[in-house]
Amino acid sequence: MKLLLFGFLLLPFIGLSQTNPAETANRQKHFWLEKSNLALQGYDPVSYHSGKALKGKSNLKFTFKGVDYQFATAKNLEAFKANPANYEPTYGGWCAYAMGAKGEKVEPDPTNFKLVNGKVYLFYKSFFSNTLDDWNENEANLKKKADQSWAKLVP
Repeated sequence: MKLLLFGFLLLPFIGLSQTNPAETANRQKHFWLEKSNLALQGYDPVSYHSGKALKGKSNLKFTFKGVDYQFATAKNLEAFKANPANYEPTYGGWCAYAMGAKGEKVEPDPTNFKLVNGKVYLFYKSFFSNTLDDWNENEANLKKKADQSWAKLVP
């Protein structure tokens, strides 16, 4: 009886730990990751929803389907564990503008972002260019094209 009860208690966590190896490899191939499979250069994916990109801590780390995320607080880590799909960056973390304009993966500035309908979009930024400004000028069209480009890359 105790074993059965223990099994039921673990059931919600089993889905998070089991991953399809092909899906994991595909995500690792297409997401914006460092060689260690760390996403967002270590920025906390939940922090974007508070309006400020915060650097995560290496001791607050969680792997979701082969992608490693770090978190600024234990509360953010728990929020992510409860609903990872809500917090993962759109287009695998690549620059949303580049994905829409050219269907290309361009490394963004992890502190240059926009929330749209609860989803995080990241953008390239340099001294002379900020693609977030370009995105805002034609967001509906660029989002539609980016969605199509991303679907071709990661079916």
